[in-house]
Amino acid sequence: MKISVSFTLWLLLSSVSAKESTECQRAFPEDIYAALREMTASLVQLKADMRFLQTQEQAAQQKTEVDKLKQQLQGESTIGPFPSDTTLIYKHVTTNIGNAYNPNTGVFTAPVRGAYHFEWSVGANGDNSHASGAVLVKNTENVFVAWEKQKDGFMSSSKGVTLLLEVGEVVFVRLWSNTLALDNANHHNTFSGHLLFTM
Repeated sequence: MKISVSFTLWLLLSSVSAKESTECQRAFPEDIYAALREMTASLVQLKADMRFLQTQEQAAQQKTEVDKLKQQLQGESTIGPFPSDTTLIYKHVTTNIGNAYNPNTGVFTAPVRGAYHFEWSVGANGDNSHASGAVLVKNTENVFVAWEKQKDGFMSSSKGVTLLLEVGEVVFVRLWSNTLALDNANHHNTFSGHLLFTM
């Protein structure tokens, strides 16, 4: 079987005339190296264009970040909306006796077993498309939510709750997905907690 296939292929190749062979060779460029040089130059140009576009995109992203930082330095910024629930980190800490609240993570950790009272408020400027909502979380459980939505103007909501906490249990506030919070010198968004009594 192999011999017959090879023989058929040899017959096929030998049946091509010298004239046909020359015509096939002329269909290819006279100088293949010139074509390769041209393709290499095109590839180099495409890579340069791609780097330029990436640089422009990075510059636009950096400008957006700089604008956000400028706004924060001026004392007012809108937090959110985020695609998922996000822990709020309160940087303005008026009192933190015992350092149970971590201002780097936004998490309160119970130092002793007892009854703790927590209050939180959330607010933002209404934009007709996003609410302002924050949920108090104990460990991984959503306890209560403070939520408000309006077309325009400032909106706010607040809640309070007393919880029994064991040593090391955590409590924190999460901004709900697709909601906003306003941060400025007036501290519209707050989180406070204190021990009522040990148990």
